Amino acid sequence: MNVGFIGAGNMGGAIAMAVRKSVPHAKIYVAEHNADKAQRLIDTVGAVACDVQNIAEICDFVFLGVKPQTIRTLLEEISNISSRKEDAVYISMAAGVTLETLCGYLGASPVIRIMPNTPVAVGEGMTLYACSCGVSPAQEKDFLSLMAQSGKVDSLDEALIDAGCAVAGCGPAFAFLFAEALAKGGIACGLTEEKAISYAAQMLYGSAKLLMESEKNARQLREAVCSPGGSTIRGVQSLEEHGFGEITANAVQKSFERTKELG
Repeated sequence: MNVGFIGAGNMGGAIAMAVRKSVPHAKIYVAEHNADKAQRLIDTVGAVACDVQNIAEICDFVFLGVKPQTIRTLLEEISNISSRKEDAVYISMAAGVTLETLCGYLGASPVIRIMPNTPVAVGEGMTLYACSCGVSPAQEKDFLSLMAQSGKVDSLDEALIDAGCAVAGCGPAFAFLFAEALAKGGIACGLTEEKAISYAAQMLYGSAKLLMESEKNARQLREAVCSPGGSTIRGVQSLEEHGFGEITANAVQKSFERTKELG
């Protein structure tokens, strides 16, 4: 299997690493104008450097790892390559860019739209995807095989992809901001920065695992930690008084609106 990456930024590089772990025998090709980024991917996953035309001609799956603002230029370039592989599956990770837009440039080529997040880099990602009507069951199965070591991969109606991206795709930045704030509080109470960050990170990891594996929902798990009159409830009350829930929900909505604008 030949797998191409056009664009080797943080997200493209993370998925390439997951592909290498998922399908060790795959041949990975990369087209990236930034020489340093290309070399990192070559060194990390054993990729072969080439150009966009080479990838379009030989690859079975082509990941488009460019920004929404530049993907139309790339799509136009690909559409003008007369020798491109007809049954190649194109996989776009450009926020807000719809299957309709992608297929408008790529014609009959099968297209998958994905919204991954950065934890893909450590095999704990959340990737949402939607397929065009040209993607066969066999091609979808192969795509899932490529993503097997990336974390969780979930099929979602395309109409909900942007909403899912606002939670899962943008969410890591919110989580890291929360971790920073937790550590800042811990440092103010006497912890070293190293220990405060370590404790916050493990707490978030363990809490997420508990939420995923427990039969209880988030509210029930939160209430289980909050003993009446205890220290936790005092902290939760402070968060509520300062609008933590509303601020967080509003952040998701703002990210969702921006994703729509990018399309």
